[in-house]
Parts: sequence; C-alpha cells; structure tokens
Amino acid sequence: MEAAMVEVSASELRGRLAEFVAEMVSGLPHVRQRENALVYVRGLIEQGGRKSLQPTLFRLEESSARYESVQQFLADSPWDPQLLVRRCAERVVPELDVLAWVVDDTGIAKQGKHSPGVKRQYSGTLGKIGNCQITVSVHAVGAQGTLPLGWSLYLPEEWCADELRRARAKVPAAVAFETKPQLAGGLIEQAAGWQVPLAPILADSAYGDDSGFRTKLHARELEYLLAISAPLSVYGPETPFSVPERHGNVGRRPSVAPPAPTTARVRPL
Repeated sequence: MEAAMVEVSASELRGRLAEFVAEMVSGLPHVRQRENALVYVRGLIEQGGRKSLQPTLFRLEESSARYESVQQFLADSPWDPQLLVRRCAERVVPELDVLAWVVDDTGIAKQGKHSPGVKRQYSGTLGKIGNCQITVSVHAVGAQGTLPLGWSLYLPEEWCADELRRARAKVPAAVAFETKPQLAGGLIEQAAGWQVPLAPILADSAYGDDSGFRTKLHARELEYLLAISAPLSVYGPETPFSVPERHGNVGRRPSVAPPAPTTARVRPL
C-alpha cells in the first residue's frame, strides 16, 4: 500500500514538473527542443548521482539517438537562454517574498585549459588560486527561497585576445572583455526591466569598490547596500562637483568646478 502511494505521488510530481517545464520552454521555436529541455530537466532533478549527460540519460532509459539530440540541443542548437531565464523568473520570483537581490561570483574547478574562460585565478568558492572558471550571478532571495535572475561567464582578457582559443571553445565573436562588476551591472539592468519585484541589491567589496558599478545602480534609481574596502578613498558629502553659478553680471561665468578637497580613507571615517 505504501509503495503504491509513493508511486502515485512520484507520478503526480513528474506530471507537475512536465507542466512547469512546458510552460517555461513554450517560447522555444522547435518541438524537439522543447522535448529535449524536459528530458534534460528531469535528468537534473530526478534521483541519481552524476549529472553529466550520458549517465543522466542512461538512468532515464533514453536511447543513444536521444543522447545525440540532447547533446546537440545543449551545445549547438540556436535558441536564446534568456527567454527561459526571464520566463522562469517572472513565474517564480513573485512567490518568494523577495527581500534582496544578491550579487556574487562562483568558481567552478576545471582541469585543462580548453573550457571557455578557464585559467588559474582566485576563487572564493575554492578559497585559493586554482584552475577554474568564474561565473557572475544575480539571485532574487526571499523568505520562500531563491532563484537566479541571471548569470554570466567571466572571460579573462587573455581569453578575449586569443582568437584561435576562442574559436575552439565556440566563444561568440560579439563577446568582449567585461569586468565582473560590469557583468553584474548588465545582469541587474536586464532583470530590472522584467516583471519581477525589485529589492535592495547586496554585494561584497569586489563589487562595492567599483565606482562604475555603483554609478549604474544609482542612475537606475535602484536601492543598494554594498560593502567597500577600508582603504578606499572617498569625498565628504559637502564636496561640490558642479560648476558654481555666476553671482551678478560682472565677470565671466565659471566653467569648471572648484578644486575638490582632499579625499579621506574609509577606515578613520
């Protein structure tokens, strides 16, 4: 009896998963792409250890033809992943009771040197310098859970400058070098245009120290709380940065801002 109840429950959950995935991938142009998306999501979510493609499809008792089809769907098939990310965010994020948008980056340990963006670099995930890829992400975090609003692979300058290496790794020609704060700023700007609840943006000093990142958030009138490093130099709130108005009708109108006072370090403030 208990086994039958578990089986019914598993069947219901699988049906709900299929319905949800169908809703998310309805914007994909081809029916085979939508079928492969469901197979891939089932493989990621259902029971099993290794999540690489071949053992995943083996557990699902799929054919070798399906393996080739899903492999082509993931690696070469032309579809826009942002369609799925946006559709999922607009469906799920309103259910989370969102408290904040959190910016961070994650290191993915890798062997070799051919995976896009891989190099020896510092990873907070690893806690040291190691051979890895780095991804930048923005997550909506709430009382009911968390969901990514977007993520982007950090491509170091040496990768961007190496045309042969880029071609072998299938890095699109349009991809240019961007710093991690620039990547995060682009992800936030993109998600801010979706139908999702806005929330204060949180990030550590790797992002808070970047004046361009702070300026972009300020220009979008987004609330944020960012850590900054203690040695950072800042101006006081009384510092004028605008050209003063001319007083009276005598003399030339000022054309430059007055000299800024000496900056102060954050630590003593």
